[in-house]
Order: sequence, then structure tokens, then C-alpha cells
Amino acid sequence: MTKRALISVSDKTNIVEFAKGLEKYGYEIISTGGTFTHLKNNGVSCISIEDITHFPEILEGRVKTLHPKIHGGLLSKRGNKLHNKHIEENNIEYIDLVCVNLYPFEQTVKKIGVTEEEIIENIDIGGPSMLRSAAKNFNDVVVVTDIADYDKILKELENGSISLPTRRSLAIKVFNTTASYDAAIANYFNKKDNLVPKKLTISYKLQDTLRYGENPHQKAYHYVQNNNESYALHNAVQLHGKAMSYNNIQDASAALDILNEFDETTCIAVKHMNPCGVAVGKDVFEAYSRAYEADPISIYGGIIAINGVIDIRTAEKMSKTFLEIILANDYEKEALDILTKKKNLRIYKLSEKNNNSVEQIKSVRGGILVQDFNDKLADEYMDVTYKKITAEQQKDIEFGLKVVKHVKSNAIVVVKNSQTLGIGAGQMNRVGSCKIALDHAGENAKGAILASDAYFPMRDSVDLAAKYGISAIVQPGGSIRDQESIDACNEKGVAMVFSKIRHFKH
Repeated sequence: MTKRALISVSDKTNIVEFAKGLEKYGYEIISTGGTFTHLKNNGVSCISIEDITHFPEILEGRVKTLHPKIHGGLLSKRGNKLHNKHIEENNIEYIDLVCVNLYPFEQTVKKIGVTEEEIIENIDIGGPSMLRSAAKNFNDVVVVTDIADYDKILKELENGSISLPTRRSLAIKVFNTTASYDAAIANYFNKKDNLVPKKLTISYKLQDTLRYGENPHQKAYHYVQNNNESYALHNAVQLHGKAMSYNNIQDASAALDILNEFDETTCIAVKHMNPCGVAVGKDVFEAYSRAYEADPISIYGGIIAINGVIDIRTAEKMSKTFLEIILANDYEKEALDILTKKKNLRIYKLSEKNNNSVEQIKSVRGGILVQDFNDKLADEYMDVTYKKITAEQQKDIEFGLKVVKHVKSNAIVVVKNSQTLGIGAGQMNRVGSCKIALDHAGENAKGAILASDAYFPMRDSVDLAAKYGISAIVQPGGSIRDQESIDACNEKGVAMVFSKIRHFKH
């Protein structure tokens, strides 16, 4: 008995070759609309969907495959007496294979200047319906939605038939595909209409199966969203080096989060998801040199991110230190030649910065947390001490806040001339973070700015900062004991500014 394949695809890559392969193995091809025309024009014998349904395509193509002649042929169980009876009574013929890929909804949403009318017209209805019908009946019907599976199907047909495990795996892929497709549509409308859905469905696609997770005994996978987030790692191009690990990806993402804060030429050095050196420079060499000098010990084995083009001089200096990853806008050819001599060094060319940041999602036991990305720096800058800040200090205050918001709380950053001098991260009390940052800065702390991610609950941090010669402090304020810290600053001759924004990072 002749088998039938229904083909209706939006992405027509390799579809002619696949259809001809199916014909070779005895399949009669049914097709629709543009796919029908494309196949016929390329030498594939096709039956139009109207010849099967005996019903015209209507509503500008919105209704063409939603018909009992189609879905009956897909959903009927072979060998089931009642199903066989209904099939015969209604002159329905079996459909044995369905090949469908869906209207490009997500790609349409991303188009510049796209109208909502165009977006809505790219919500596929018939495609998901056919896929789900075929997938539900995978014992009898083969369902194909991934171009990458075409060759696999033809190879199995060459050996006689498509195995049940293959049909089952293809059906599972369909349900994942249609779930992801519906999630993209729901999320588009949720965001556009600023809705908080009762049920949140988020779709990710598998980017990589990683060697292991945070530790060798943990399995790990890298999934990504199909979005245009600024500096997203999966949009960067790896030019050299071995595959990324779970920890590498986290560190690289942390570095790119900080880099996204800056428009001027800036270098970020990260270790264990915390910055160990951040600096602005007149060029990439100066930016890297200053970031290196900020903590030449911790940068060993670290991650570097620079929003500029790596030149020969910078590459030569980088090559003298063991680095895990370098992320940059681009590389001069000679610079790349120098860096690629290090076999395992991972080198990435970044996608363009676009200032598009989506929500942050974190897993917790049994659920997830979703929040807006922290894209604010300060609500206002309020001088609260007798001593006022200068214009130069204001630049460092803003630089310090851009860094401290990305340091694990409790967080303290000491900065001068757009360079970090000391960073205290993740301590259980604020004065502990102050001690770490100030001890690292040492003599360089004199005349520097100290930035805090949250308010001072008491004056001890101010007293310590004054001993090191800190000239000004920026903190959000908001403690019931703010006046105590203000009084301490006035006693020590230190300026203090409230930013009115807290930057906890857990």
C-alpha cells in the first residue's frame, strides 16, 4: 500500500531533497500553499491539500489543514476496528508521515518596525495542530519538525522502516517544540501588555551539554533563550580555545554584566563571579593594564572582558598571564596570532552592545524567582555632610556604583580615577567587606572613593575608611542610624553622598 507524507514547511531548507528521498521510498507527497509550489517547481510530484479535503483554502490561508480528512488520517489507530470503520465510512486515507516546521513567530517579533498585525499573522495554527495529532499517534505516524532529522529519517527508510524508538523520540521533540512555540507567543503578549501571568512558561533551547557542573560529579547543560539580550554569551563567537565549563559560563556572564554598564573603553577582570579589577583607559592597553594592576594576584586564572579591539601590545601583555577567557569586541590579526598560541585560552568576539536587558531568573528549591534587571544606578545624589564632593569625585562615585552593584553583598568597592583599588565581597557584615577592600587598597586608598551596595548600620565602617584616608563615601542611605554615619563623616572630614538606591546582589 502506498504511504502518504504531508509536507508543509515555513523554512524550506533541504525540503526538496527530503521530499525526493521520501518519493524514492514509495511515499506519495501531499502539500500546501507555498510548499506545494516550491516542491512542484523543483520536480517533486505533489497532491494539493484541496484535492484531499475537497474544501478550498479560506480566510487568507488561515484554514486549509484543519479538516477531518487530514486529522482523521493522522489520528486513526491502525488496527483499531472502530477507527477503521470510521475511516472507511468517511473515505479518509491514512497519512503516514508529517513534516512541518512552524511560522517564524520569534523571528518576526525581532524584526525592526514590525507591526502587531504581522506578528499575529505569524502565529501558526494548522502547523502545531498537525504536529500534535501526528505526535499523539507516533505508534503509526512519523512526525518531523527539525530539518536536522531529515537525513536520519531517510537513512532508516533505506534500511526498510522507521523504528518505534525513532518515532517516539521525534514525537517528544514535537511536544517540546510546540510548548516552546506557545510559550514564545504567551510571553510576547505578557510583556507587551505588562501582565504577570498566573502560569509562567519560559522556553530555552539546548546550547551545549557541558562536561560537568560546578563540580565534576554534577551533570550540567547550557540552555539559552532566543532573545537579543545585550552581550549575551551565546551570541558571541568563539574564535579559539577549548569548550566552556559551567563555571566559565557563569564567570563570563558576570564579566559581561559589568561591561554592559560602560560606554567608555573599559576592562573587567572577574574571578568566581566577582570583579577583581575594573578600570577605564584611553585605549584597550591602558584599560587592561589598569585592571591588571588593580589585583595582579587574583587576575591569575581569571576572565577578561573589554569593549574594544585587542591590539598587539595588549595581546603581548595578556599572554604573560594565565587567563581562562578573553571577551572583546574584536582582535587585530597579529594580536589573535599571539593569543592563539595558548592552546586552551578561550577567545570570544562579542556581539554588539544594544542595552537590551531582560528579566533575571534564578532557581530556588522547587521554583524560580523572576525580577527586573538592575539597570538603575541612583535615584539622586544627595550631599549629606559639610564637605561636598567635587566633579572629579562625582565621576568616581558613578564608576564605583557601576562596579559595586555587581559585587556579591555585602559589597564595598574602593576606587580612584576610574580604577578599582580594593573590592570586598560577600561578607556577613559590612565592616568585614570594608576591611578587605581597604586592606587591599592600602596606601592607594588615600583620597579615594568608597562605594557601598547598601546602607551602613553603624559608624564603624566610616571610622575605618577615615583611617585609610578615604575622601568620600557613596551609599544608599536609609538606615535608622544614618545620622550616626553622617556625624562620623563630619568629624573625620569625609564627604558622604546618598544615592537613594540599594544594590544588593545575592
